[in-house]
Amino acid sequence: MLKNKILSFLLFLIVTFSASFIGAFATINYKEPWYSLLTKPSFNPPDWVFGPVWTMLYLLMTIAIWKVWQSNFRNINIVYIYFIHLFFNTMWSIVFFVFHNILLALFVLIILIGLILYLMMQYRKINLISFYLMIPYLAWCIFALVLNFSILIIN
Repeated sequence: MLKNKILSFLLFLIVTFSASFIGAFATINYKEPWYSLLTKPSFNPPDWVFGPVWTMLYLLMTIAIWKVWQSNFRNINIVYIYFIHLFFNTMWSIVFFVFHNILLALFVLIILIGLILYLMMQYRKINLISFYLMIPYLAWCIFALVLNFSILIIN
């Protein structure tokens, strides 16, 4: 039983951080010089903040979905929604940094936040800890929405 728990955690971790690596690859390779030339709001965090914050958020997301999966509620549909949510999470970086499309990135972020809220509602019914683990992620994505919208307006 312990072996299955560890294996399922590792699989969720690999899938989740794969999305992270794809987004980071898009950001690192296509961010400059475009991003530096944008006018950003005063509350835009320094670049060094994003790596540690996202690493922690991806870890919390992984633990949340894994705890739901381990809660004797093996509804594969929640896992599918989780994977779709990861797709939109990754797409934001691609749309924003690769395609330089601030408006479309804003819409991607709205969809992502909707998916996060849906997952949180489902998690709350199954495992309350999973629900709470998603709160920092939701808060960060709402902050990202405000930041994205501000960059759109300013530029």
